[in-house]
Amino acid sequence: MVINLEGKNALITGASRGIGRAIAIKLAEAKANVIINYRSSKEEAENLANYISKEFSVKAIPIQADVGDFEQVKKMKEIISKELGPIQILVNNAGITNDKLLRNMTYDVWDSVIKSNLYSVYNTCFVFLEDMLSSRWGRIINISSIVGLMGSAGQANYAAAKAGIIGFTKSIAKEYAKRNITSNVVCPGYIETDMTSKLATKIKETIIGNIPVGKPGLPEDVANLVVFLASDLASYITGEVINISGGLYM
Repeated sequence: MVINLEGKNALITGASRGIGRAIAIKLAEAKANVIINYRSSKEEAENLANYISKEFSVKAIPIQADVGDFEQVKKMKEIISKELGPIQILVNNAGITNDKLLRNMTYDVWDSVIKSNLYSVYNTCFVFLEDMLSSRWGRIINISSIVGLMGSAGQANYAAAKAGIIGFTKSIAKEYAKRNITSNVVCPGYIETDMTSKLATKIKETIIGNIPVGKPGLPEDVANLVVFLASDLASYITGEVINISGGLYM
């Protein structure tokens, strides 16, 4: 069955590259209009919006905002409301890492990762929930990580934020399921992105060696799952945590 999201408006945070970029393209391929949120990658976001508009004949609008800042999210909603209308699909993908062992993790390092990865999810869900309630239809898809399930040395801040996303999502799933709004979590494992490309070769080889399918995932693998969860095919799925790790985490 072909997924058709025509008439739906989707906001993808951190969408200028990597997993977010792949999600924006897949949603547009399914005929959803897309808001490409970015914090600093203006050129990449604008190029992506132009590509999507020409390739899929949908609206694609790049909007700069630090989604870890509540006031910037509110301003972003004002722009979206004027230029596109209500958001029915929200994909929280934005996030950063700043890895350090706990004894070397200053408050600023802790705080910046928590704000970008966890506060951002609260900010967007709170601000755009009203759109979904008004539309009587909504899909919230929060991108976490298997690190939020299993932990990772040197990533206490990142793991805490990603684990927090899971508890948050399950809670709002219970609150709004009867309003035709589903909320789910996607937990990628080792996915080939700009972030993972910076890892040392030996570290990459060790990680891949522990993946049962024997290879890293692609951003498109995550995007395919997100589009499914955004569709009516997944209308009876809510409050779930779905790993996409090639078996790295079971």
